[in-house]
Amino acid sequence: MLFLASQSPRRRQLLGQLGFDFSPLDVEVSEVVAPGESPEDYVRRVAREKAGAGLLKVAAAPGAVVLGADTEVVLDGAVFGKPVNAADAARMLRRLSGREHQVLSALCCASAGREQTVLQCSRVRFAALSEADTEGYLAAGEWQGKAGAYAIQGRAAAFVAHLDGSYSGVMGLPLHEASVLLRGFGLRPAPGPPG
Repeated sequence: MLFLASQSPRRRQLLGQLGFDFSPLDVEVSEVVAPGESPEDYVRRVAREKAGAGLLKVAAAPGAVVLGADTEVVLDGAVFGKPVNAADAARMLRRLSGREHQVLSALCCASAGREQTVLQCSRVRFAALSEADTEGYLAAGEWQGKAGAYAIQGRAAAFVAHLDGSYSGVMGLPLHEASVLLRGFGLRPAPGPPG
C-alpha cells in the first residue's frame, strides 16, 4: 500500500496523474538548512525525514511504502524556501529576475526494510521582471507557501524564459523519477484512467 507523506495539493494531484493508488499523510518535519549543509544534501534529508515520519505513522500497515518529497529553489548556492511574508517573496522574486536558478526535487521511498532516494535538478531562467510584474504577482497571492515564491503552473509561467529539466519536478514531484522509484518498490499504476 502506497502513502504520500506530503501536505501539498500539487504533489497529491501529480501522483494521482501517474495512476498509482495512494493515501495521503500529513507529516511535520523541520525544514531548516543545517550549517554547512549543501542544498542537494538538504533536499535529500528533508525528503528522507518526511518518508521516515510517514512510515512511523503507518508502521502497522502491512507492505506499507511511503513516498516523501522536497523541492527547493536554489540561487548562488542559497536555498530559497517558502517566503515568510510578501516582503520576503518580493526579495526572492527580485533576486530571481533575469537570472538562472536551480530547482532541486528529492524523492525518498521507504518501506519496512528498504529506503531509496533520488534527486532531480532542473534549471529555470526567469525573464527580467518589472516592478509591475512583481507587484502584480504578489497581489495575486500565488507566492504563498511556494518555494522560491513562485508556482510555475500558475501566473509565474509567464516569467519562465527557459526551462531545462522536469516541469513536474519544478511543480514539486518529478513524475518520471517518481514512477521509476515506485516501480522499483514493486508498485504499479492502477488499471483504468488516472485519477
